[in-house]
Amino acid sequence: MIEIFLVFALAIGLGWPLGLYLARVMRGDRSRLDVLFAPIERAIYRAVGTDPARGMSWRGYALAFALSNAVLAVLVWALFMTQAWLPLNPDGVSNLRWDTALHTMVSFLTNTNQQHYAGQAQLSYLSQMVGIVGLQVVTPMMGLAIVVATLRGLFGGRQALAGSGAAMREGEPRDLGNYWVDVTRATLRFMIPLCLLWAALLTWQGVPSTLQSGATVSPLDRSAELEQQKIPVGPVAAMVAAKQLGTNGGGWYGPNSAVPLENPTPLSNLLEALALILIPVAVTFMVGPLTGRRKLTALVFGSMLLMSLLSTGLSVWSEAYSSGSADAALMEGKETRFGAEGSALWSALTTQSSNGSVNAMHDSLAPLTGGVAMVNMLINAIWGGIGCGLQQFLVYLLLSVFLAGLMTGRTPELFGRKIEAPEVRLLALLILLQPMVVLGFSAVAMAFPSLTGNSNPGFHGIGQVFYEYTSAFANNGSGFEGLGDATYWWNLSCAAVLALGRYPALIVPLAVAGLLARKRVAPQTGGTLHAETPTFALTLIAVIAILTVLQFMPALVLGPIADHLTLASKVL
Repeated sequence: MIEIFLVFALAIGLGWPLGLYLARVMRGDRSRLDVLFAPIERAIYRAVGTDPARGMSWRGYALAFALSNAVLAVLVWALFMTQAWLPLNPDGVSNLRWDTALHTMVSFLTNTNQQHYAGQAQLSYLSQMVGIVGLQVVTPMMGLAIVVATLRGLFGGRQALAGSGAAMREGEPRDLGNYWVDVTRATLRFMIPLCLLWAALLTWQGVPSTLQSGATVSPLDRSAELEQQKIPVGPVAAMVAAKQLGTNGGGWYGPNSAVPLENPTPLSNLLEALALILIPVAVTFMVGPLTGRRKLTALVFGSMLLMSLLSTGLSVWSEAYSSGSADAALMEGKETRFGAEGSALWSALTTQSSNGSVNAMHDSLAPLTGGVAMVNMLINAIWGGIGCGLQQFLVYLLLSVFLAGLMTGRTPELFGRKIEAPEVRLLALLILLQPMVVLGFSAVAMAFPSLTGNSNPGFHGIGQVFYEYTSAFANNGSGFEGLGDATYWWNLSCAAVLALGRYPALIVPLAVAGLLARKRVAPQTGGTLHAETPTFALTLIAVIAILTVLQFMPALVLGPIADHLTLASKVL
């Protein structure tokens, strides 16, 4: 229980100053660090051919985002399929099959890190360091850049936030910032320094950090009929730092942070658990200074914190204190070093954010704990990914303002700009996309059992399939292990779900913000709906529950709830 309080206290205590610093970075404020970073940034701007002083409309911003992703996709996919012929491959790892390479590329490009491969055995050091860690560093900052541009749009564009946008005509495209500048500044000034610090701390705790091949040793247990064993090592600490801080997830080793090499000590476990939500918390504290509305930070942070505490409390109770928690079978798939509470805390935080790393196998969680993890990913805005979580939260905020305005007879407007039919249609399309994709692919997979490679034909088997697609769409990456997922079906279907869960969720809210930015600001009156209040925060949480949990209730009943009732009936 002490660890739970420590993680939340440290996340809030460190997230506040980090958020203030992040706001300064994204505003482009002058800093003493300009001497170090400015020359590097100018070289990058010249390389991509952009003028840092020139802003972009929402269409230009989205196009730059799509272009950067397309270029990275081709390069990384080619790297995975040619790694056997490239340097930094001391263990002689072979090339990935094209569909596994495609899924892995899409997974890491979408900041998901869903793994259908064994990292320590199927990727070379070069693939890990350049393809994997490179994407783990830059893709979270792409999401951050998109949400910053969206916030600028909601307040009329960069000129309006700077106090110089009054002369612009209504309907004229607004400057939402420069995509290349936002990504470059966030990566160089924020993400890389933080990753270097975390990598140094993890190396200090014993996480491997080497380019040498792993040692070959003789097992202590001679009855294992294994004469020699290769100990896989490598530049693990850098990868773990990036995957935890960047809400990336995945792992150097197949069992992830349950492996002692990846998570060797109680302090390393605390550092890695803290990193799950540190930057998402910082992003909530960035909102107020960036937009000039401190109450907006209170709304976002307060709503997310309340949902997080409820989710974490339910997970810990289900795993460690419920009536079935005394069953020794529940410790199967868990690290005894961390225990039930530590496993439940991690499972809650890793699905509240879109991280997806694990220190216990989620397939072995108590059914209700697994159900909570699914709900966290369906909401995808408790903390969410870096930028992506706040972006999804803004979708719920806009819909809540529209619905609350209809229910109270007030004008549905946010920050003085009316929310009308074009914006609502785009938001409704985004909300409907999730059940269509997740339930559609789950239904196809369950209709053809030969496709699933499912290890459990019962209610838990339904949960395994539903969890896999929910995790892919939420860009989370964790899974109920037991699926034979290294197949053409799972690689290709999950690659499609990964892309559908990432790009519309980022670009559609950006488009809505671009449309709102063109509108004239209406003066506040007695009929104006005030969104930055505790009452509205509770309304917002209720809307989130209705739009996410209730529409997936049949799937949850057939999966984790039925699984729990089955186990409970056996106990009775």
